[in-house]
Amino acid sequence: MSDTDSFIDEVTEEVRRDRLFRLMRRYGWIAVLAILLLVGGAAWNEWRKARAEAEAQAFGDAVLAALAQENADERADALQAITPPGPGAAAVAALLAASEQARTDAPGAATRLLALADRADVPAIYRRIATLKAVALPGSGLSPGQRRDRLAPLADQPGLVRLLAGEQLAMIEIETGARAAALDRLTALAVDAEATGPLRRRVAQVIVALGEDVPEIPGTPRQDGLGQ
Repeated sequence: MSDTDSFIDEVTEEVRRDRLFRLMRRYGWIAVLAILLLVGGAAWNEWRKARAEAEAQAFGDAVLAALAQENADERADALQAITPPGPGAAAVAALLAASEQARTDAPGAATRLLALADRADVPAIYRRIATLKAVALPGSGLSPGQRRDRLAPLADQPGLVRLLAGEQLAMIEIETGARAAALDRLTALAVDAEATGPLRRRVAQVIVALGEDVPEIPGTPRQDGLGQ
């Protein structure tokens, strides 16, 4: 390589360094800001996760302490007094409180459950559970019509909610003397592809108690009337 070529390479390299230095002086703050944002975002995310874990642990400890009370009324009051970290936790506390209250005050527990089911800020899954628990609660004071009205929307839901609502509707039909309608509903539940084993067994027991034969479930061996 000639001296001229070497000189040109050195000048070119110097020009590049000078240009890079000017760019860094002009725009370097952007890179620094991006790094600070990344570091700050990671720190904020870690703090938020740690806070959520701490709140969840505190909520769990409060629930356990409430359930350790001497009697059902005290447990229900203690659960109700807990400050939950979010709508889901609030729904869980309310469901537990209603379960304790139901031991001594079934109508009050049903009222509590239906109030939870009517709250728009509660996740849908908890509202459905509250409805199912309220209508299935013995001694709730709810009339067959009231229970049927509450269950009707759930009967159109997908999955297990639909099946459990159907089971309760069949019980209401039996209670009100609509035996044929109840048998039709129970038979449909027994052969439903989404039905669980425990649900099929309960349905089979009711069908047998009504004096009918349990339908054969496609793809399963034929069993006795109780599905055992």
